[in-house]
Amino acid sequence: MKRPITASMLYNLVQCPHRLALDVHGDPARKDKVSAFVELLWEMGNIFEKETIEALEIPFTDLGGAERDDRVENDDLEALTEEAVARGDELIYAGQISAGDLLGIPDLLRREGDGYVAGDIKSGAGTEGGSDSDDFKPKDHYAVQLALYTDILEKKGLAAGRTPFIWDVHGEDVVYDLDGPRRKRDKTTLWEFYEKRLAEARAIVSENAATRPALSAKCKLCHWHSVCVPDLEKRNDLTLIPYLGRSARDALAERFEKVADLARADLAPIKKAGKTGIRGVGVNTLEKYQTRAILLTMPGQKPFIRRQVDFPDVETELFFDIEADPMRDLCYLHGFVERKGRDRATEKYRYFLADAPTAEEEERAFGAAVDYIRQSRPCAIYYYSKYERTFWRKLRERYPTAATEDEIEEIFDPAVAIDLYSDVVKPHTEWPTRDHSIKTLAKFLGFKWRDKSPSGAESIEWYHRWVNEGKDSVRQRILDYNEDDCLATRALLDGIRDLTVRDA
Repeated sequence: MKRPITASMLYNLVQCPHRLALDVHGDPARKDKVSAFVELLWEMGNIFEKETIEALEIPFTDLGGAERDDRVENDDLEALTEEAVARGDELIYAGQISAGDLLGIPDLLRREGDGYVAGDIKSGAGTEGGSDSDDFKPKDHYAVQLALYTDILEKKGLAAGRTPFIWDVHGEDVVYDLDGPRRKRDKTTLWEFYEKRLAEARAIVSENAATRPALSAKCKLCHWHSVCVPDLEKRNDLTLIPYLGRSARDALAERFEKVADLARADLAPIKKAGKTGIRGVGVNTLEKYQTRAILLTMPGQKPFIRRQVDFPDVETELFFDIEADPMRDLCYLHGFVERKGRDRATEKYRYFLADAPTAEEEERAFGAAVDYIRQSRPCAIYYYSKYERTFWRKLRERYPTAATEDEIEEIFDPAVAIDLYSDVVKPHTEWPTRDHSIKTLAKFLGFKWRDKSPSGAESIEWYHRWVNEGKDSVRQRILDYNEDDCLATRALLDGIRDLTVRDA
């Protein structure tokens, strides 16, 4: 029997085509154990869906008693769904629909006019939160799932339009216009994006397309991580180079198959010509890739900085890191390591923890953290990536009595608040490492986390466990991890100050 294409397949394909190939054709015995964080995501998703359905104040047809698994067709569930649709039921929960090789189990089918639109219940935000400069936009992995359901409805003559929806963690009904643009500056529609992903999925499932692993941040939580990374190392794959992703690797492949090939290449003719002839890769970008390839492959290589960076000359330095739970959209911990006169002997850890996953506790912790900065001025604040600033702006909108908009902008004034990643590491430094995460760079400089498995994802799972079980040991593990993140930021700053200035 031909394997159907499902929404979860498309979701995984958007994350990584090779993951889908391994899911379909790989040896299940070689999978990694699912992490506690991923299990928590599943659990919280199921709980949120259940709570959302139980809270509905409108009549609906509940088919949730049947077993739901989009890897296996359920004829009984499909028959029940067809009966509900034939009756014209207004809202159908947990049905199954199929057409040809497409199989979908949308959380919801909502009647609109003479047809239906599909929807999913998600325990996250319905759109991408993005960066400070980017508008909110549809999530690709949500869009392809919704588009598959819509495609089935169209093939069955039941579609009310290409406007499926997400019920998200904020209680929002987020409509995905599948005929609309995927991105603000991209003319490609979500439907066109879906059709390309569907064709890829069909080719992978039928073994008419070969896939290759590619290293990215998403790999860390994938259950094929321990299969793919050794493969990449054996291949000396170009995606081992920081910021060189799958598309750039594929474009470079005709000239440079391995990291070592790029490291040894003579780029003089390319620089003289002023163009590379490689789609999407300019001369300057290619030179940066080569510099990183050399750092990774040549013995004795050391990190460097391209120009001297002037940091604030103040007595008090604060190294800042937050912990947030995206499933609850909750910032549960604000941590600071305070240092005086660059003397490590003066370092003190201060934290502001939400003792429960509630708005009241989130506001209390946020307000206390803001007040701590007020009392610490004048000071310099160091953090890693825009996440802290973005989340604090969100918290200020959520709790306007805790701080004014001007005060938050003053706190994150670039003259006194330095995003070490965006302002320094990414634009001005190079390292003999595969990525530029705080974990990787701080460890390279000799810093060690106390926890054996330090990660923000694990911290979220610990917090969930602590608020449910109340164990002091789990609470302390959360605080120790956050303190170490702050100390790692300090270690990185000191390491950057010691870097040699040189041209690439």
